[in-house]
Amino acid sequence: MSRALVELAQRGVEAEAAARDNLNTTYRRFMSEADPERKGEAGKDLIRAIFGKDAIAEDSIL
Repeated sequence: MSRALVELAQRGVEAEAAARDNLNTTYRRFMSEADPERKGEAGKDLIRAIFGKDAIAEDSIL
């Protein structure tokens, strides 16, 4: 039981570190982008990194 809890905690720590790295990378990409269209896409990726993949509703009509 203790071993399972330690493993679960370790996976949580690793997932948190990976999410933080992804957020930092996405933020740097957004800040360094000069092209407005690519900056918009980078901004959407940043929003998804912060709030989750379903944070931006996609309009299928457009």
